[in-house]
Amino acid sequence: MGEVVAAALLSHVPTIMLPKDVRYELNDGKEITIVTGLERLRTEKFETLDYDTVIVLDSHWFTTVEFVVTSHARRAGLFTAEELPRGMCRIPFEWRGDPELAEAIAARGEPNGTWITAIDDEYLPLYYPSLNLWSYLGKGMDKRWLSMSVCQTGETDDFLRAGRAIGEAVAASDRKVIIIATGSLSHTFYKLKELRKHESSDPSHIISQKARDMDLERLAWFAEGRHDRVLETMPEFMTVRPEGMFAHYLMMAGAMGEADFTAPGVQYSDYENAIGTSQVHVWFDRPASGWTASKASA
Repeated sequence: MGEVVAAALLSHVPTIMLPKDVRYELNDGKEITIVTGLERLRTEKFETLDYDTVIVLDSHWFTTVEFVVTSHARRAGLFTAEELPRGMCRIPFEWRGDPELAEAIAARGEPNGTWITAIDDEYLPLYYPSLNLWSYLGKGMDKRWLSMSVCQTGETDDFLRAGRAIGEAVAASDRKVIIIATGSLSHTFYKLKELRKHESSDPSHIISQKARDMDLERLAWFAEGRHDRVLETMPEFMTVRPEGMFAHYLMMAGAMGEADFTAPGVQYSDYENAIGTSQVHVWFDRPASGWTASKASA
C-alpha cells in the first residue's frame, strides 16, 4: 500500500533562479530566505526521506475543461520561461516520470466527481514552478517527478475532489510520495510603474495590510495543524486573491483528508515579499499517528 510520506507548500518565485549577485542587489544586500529554505529542504528532507515520486501541484499550469497530470516516462530538454526569459533561460532539465501513478490518478477522477486526464505528449509545455523546484530539490537525484495542472474553471470543491483522486491513487499504489503544492498565499502584484520600488523581500512590501494579516493568520493555522480553519474560511481568503485560487493547497489538502488533515507545518523560510505577492515555504511531515489524527480542542 502506498502512502504520502510528506507534503509542502513551496514558493517557486523566479528570483530563486537569478544569479546570487542579482538576488543580493534586489534584496538590500542579503539573500532571500526562499533560497536558503530550499537548500535546507534538499539537505534535510529530499536527500534523507525514503520516497519514490514527487507530485507537483503547479499553480501556473492552467487547464480549462479538466485537470491534467503528466504521464511521461521521461522529460528532458532546455527550458526558457515565457514570463521572465532573461531570468529563466535555457535551463537544462531531465527527470523520470511516473506513468503508472499518473494513469491511476486520472482513473480516480470521475469516481470523485471530477475529470483528470493523463498526458504523455513530448511537446506538452513545462511551467517554471515545476522546473524551479526540481532544480533545487530534484536535480542529480534519481526520483520520479510528475506535475498536475489547476483547472481554472474549478472551484474549491473541485480542487478538493482532484486531491481526493490523488490520495486514493497513491494509497492503492506501492509508491511513497511527496506532494508539493507550489504557489503563494495572497498574490497581487504592484503595477509596472511601481513594482521596482517593491523588490525587497521585506514583508512590509506585501500589497496590503489586509493581505498580510490574512496570510499570517493562515500560517498560524498551518503551524497548529488547523487545516479545517483554512478550508472553512476560503471565501474570506479569496478576497485577497490567493495564487491560482489557492488550488495548489486545496488539492494537497484533498489528498490528505481535507478538514480532517491535522499535520502541523514547519516554516522553512521567512514570510517574504515578491513585488507585492507573498512567498513562504511550509513543510508537513507525516505524523506518527497519520495525517488525520484527532484535533486538539480549539
